[in-house]
Amino acid sequence: MVEIQYKIHDEFAVEFKQRFLVRRKVQKNVFAVNTWFFVPNSLDINPQTYGKDQFYRDVKSNVRMITPVYILRDLSVENAVPFRFLEQAFRDVASSPLRKNVAEYIYQIKMVSAIIKSALRDHAKMILRGQTPSDTALLCSQYADSVKAILEHYRNLKNIITVPTVPDELQDHFRFGDEALSQMVVLYALRILKYLKGKGRYPQEEKRIHDFVIGEYAYKRQVGYNVLEPGDRENNRNLVFRYGLLKKYIESDLFVTLNKKRDGVAIEQIYYSIAAGVAMIFATVVAFAFQRRFGSVSIPLFVALVVSYMLKDRIKELMRYYFAYKRKSKYFDHKAVVRIKDEEIGWIKEGMDFISSDKIPGEVMDLRIKDSILGSEYSILDEKVILYRKMVNIDSRKLAENNIYHISGINDIVRFHVNRFTQKMDNPEIPLLKIDEESGDLLTINCAKTYFLHIVMQVQSEGKSSFHAYKVIVSRNGIQGILFQE
Repeated sequence: MVEIQYKIHDEFAVEFKQRFLVRRKVQKNVFAVNTWFFVPNSLDINPQTYGKDQFYRDVKSNVRMITPVYILRDLSVENAVPFRFLEQAFRDVASSPLRKNVAEYIYQIKMVSAIIKSALRDHAKMILRGQTPSDTALLCSQYADSVKAILEHYRNLKNIITVPTVPDELQDHFRFGDEALSQMVVLYALRILKYLKGKGRYPQEEKRIHDFVIGEYAYKRQVGYNVLEPGDRENNRNLVFRYGLLKKYIESDLFVTLNKKRDGVAIEQIYYSIAAGVAMIFATVVAFAFQRRFGSVSIPLFVALVVSYMLKDRIKELMRYYFAYKRKSKYFDHKAVVRIKDEEIGWIKEGMDFISSDKIPGEVMDLRIKDSILGSEYSILDEKVILYRKMVNIDSRKLAENNIYHISGINDIVRFHVNRFTQKMDNPEIPLLKIDEESGDLLTINCAKTYFLHIVMQVQSEGKSSFHAYKVIVSRNGIQGILFQE
């Protein structure tokens, strides 16, 4: 099963989060995602100006394991599963700081922090979605109580590693986790507080969240962590930079190692060898035929050898193009081996090509035309179409063997940058003239000039297929919006 979430990442990038959910009963889980980009012809994006190298520079893909799911209140109870694993890792490294124990200690700090972050986000989202007043009050109380208990559980573990066998650099990892957790609970608490103040009817919950945040500020200052300060630009700049590093730190063990290389290199060389062989056969047959007819030393043989040599190179190139075209549907540009803890659990392949309209499936074209402002918009604009293919293969057994947590699959976070697409766009505003119908004055009205980048995705798994269509609204100033087309 494949789930897709989308959002604008920044003013020049749109993000698609593709969740590949693995079925445990099936060992080899195979997924395919085909994405068609319909690009207006006026942007001058075509095979001559926009090759594979440029495309792959504009597409950034981060592959990571799906964070194990826990409810916030379940993490706050005594003997919560993640804290049991974490405490055991602390005790092992304190009693015997071997390389294996150190690696597990660091891994558990990162994993538990990532699990808590996910639980905080989900709990806060539930509050911000809007509940009944009684449910909102209950959820806010649960947030305050749960995060206090979680922080207490984590910080009490410091006593285990405050021993001579644990050096300062390992103590620092505990502090990294502590600082990251402190920042995350405050971040989501402030979002909840802003929501409550906007409603204006939860004074008790506001006070609880407010007092919790103030208390966490005091703790941060006490242990030497940065706190956001109005007017202190240098401090705030360093704080943003440090929190970016901490975010990457706690998520680093979720990211999957990819060893990317060209796909189908061996078969490509075989095809090219066949092409060279066919060309050589042609040249040899011509040489033998003319030598037999005109002799071994003659003008006709000399001319035939020159012509056959010229045609031989052309035949070889034509055969290379033929084989390159035929292999597109079966082979990809790149293949990346997916590894967790140096163990191969699957692979990901990707390929990109410009395609003609007659190669576009009917379902895809129907979704493209469905949103046309003009019925024949596609033919009028003469859009160029880029097909980006991706195939994912995950071994569920190996995925389970290399994790003590239940991992439901992997996330492939794909960001598509449109910077190159905006280079030949018109000015973001176009002045248009109009006569004011009441005063008769001539008015100049600045109107937004935008372009539509249509994206259609087909996801396939377990013999089932579904389509998703999006319209990205872009101007020379960047992305103005993204719409999901039903």
